Amino acid sequence: MSLSRLPLTVGAIAASLLIGACQHQLPVATSAPSAVQQATVSDQDISDAYIYLLGRLLVLRQQQLDFREGMAWNQLVHRRPGAVDWPNPNLDVAYSEAWVAVDETSCTIVTVPKISGRYYTVQFLNGWGETLANINERTFPGRPSGDFAVCLRGANVALPADVTRIDLPARHTRVLSRVELGADWKQAEALQHQFSMRATGTPRLPRIPQTPVFDLQKLPGVEAFDAAEAALASEPDLNPGMEAQQAKVHALVRAIASPAERDRVDSVIRKRAFADFARASRTIGPGSIRNGWTRAAVSGAYGNDYLSRTLFNYGGIWVNTFDEANYFRGAVDGAGAPLDSSHTYSLTFPKDQLPAAEARYFWSVLAVDSRYFRVLPNPMNRFLLNNQSRLQYGKDGSLTLYFGPKKPEQAPEGNWLPTPAGQQYRLMLRFYGPRDKEAAGKYVPPPIVRLS
Repeated sequence: MSLSRLPLTVGAIAASLLIGACQHQLPVATSAPSAVQQATVSDQDISDAYIYLLGRLLVLRQQQLDFREGMAWNQLVHRRPGAVDWPNPNLDVAYSEAWVAVDETSCTIVTVPKISGRYYTVQFLNGWGETLANINERTFPGRPSGDFAVCLRGANVALPADVTRIDLPARHTRVLSRVELGADWKQAEALQHQFSMRATGTPRLPRIPQTPVFDLQKLPGVEAFDAAEAALASEPDLNPGMEAQQAKVHALVRAIASPAERDRVDSVIRKRAFADFARASRTIGPGSIRNGWTRAAVSGAYGNDYLSRTLFNYGGIWVNTFDEANYFRGAVDGAGAPLDSSHTYSLTFPKDQLPAAEARYFWSVLAVDSRYFRVLPNPMNRFLLNNQSRLQYGKDGSLTLYFGPKKPEQAPEGNWLPTPAGQQYRLMLRFYGPRDKEAAGKYVPPPIVRLS
């Protein structure tokens, strides 16, 4: 798999689902000399430190790929619908991207057009994948459009009177703007291109640490710690309680100076840390599984839950907060069996639990393979069902969606998502703009039912 971003069209886009188990072939256990086994860094500390550090390395991996492709600081890049190459992009929106640098003497002006009746947001994330701010009519109801100055907290910068200032605790941020495509894609793209940004001065630009740029299906071993000091020093982790995990990382950097210990740490990573990470992915860390659907406990802003943060950075980088969206992953049917694209399934929402009732803006469901987190190619180039699909409702007001290699006889054409036979897959259900945040936290989608 190429590590460079691929210019994909909607018909060819490979979109992943929220998060998935790591698919690593773990090495066969071998015995180690007793002297090595007496090392001071425990297997558990190695696993913890590795998973913690991996969260930062995943962001640095994407940052290096972005700049190799030609992105530059404080310059917004507008992507064609579907033309993004990171885990779990959303096919319902047009994305624009940027890396922003600010300092004590320079802010970055972000211009947001006036948008009505269509979901949009400008999301700012730090180098750990933590959401710091969103610009939209929900966060700035009094002035949701116009010029916004993104500044380093405490910076002394003179700004025009009509600019809304946003102070962030970071010198460098990742920006992701989303505009709902809706029924009129041309209008959405026209709005997308009205977003812009510019620096007010000449900020000091960082030197991006040269950390491993790895294939997501082949995570690094002990070599992850070779650039660990630079990775941590380049981006403070402002979340509480992270000092202990950083201390473990520093201890490992010192320990692997010994060749014997380096070999042991690499073995523990591949046997223990990979397995711990894969096991945690089944529930997205401390998340829950109900009716066969997995929902994360946190999203976008993680506090001391670095495990969930790393899982999201791996399987769905640039995830937003629950204030913006709710995500559900369906990997099994109502009987607990993994979804298989050779079979046919249905998902029925009763009249009083229709997906539109959960989202102020839009909802969607798509099918992705369980290994590479990619949509399932099919002759129809139909990759998702959403509120823009030509859906038909039952006589009782319910909505039934179908997933399978062939359209069931009873299924309306617009209610069917093709799943070419031959692989396990998962469904990703999204709700953008929860109508009731408290109710959204308790919501559980209906079970997926196997029909054949």
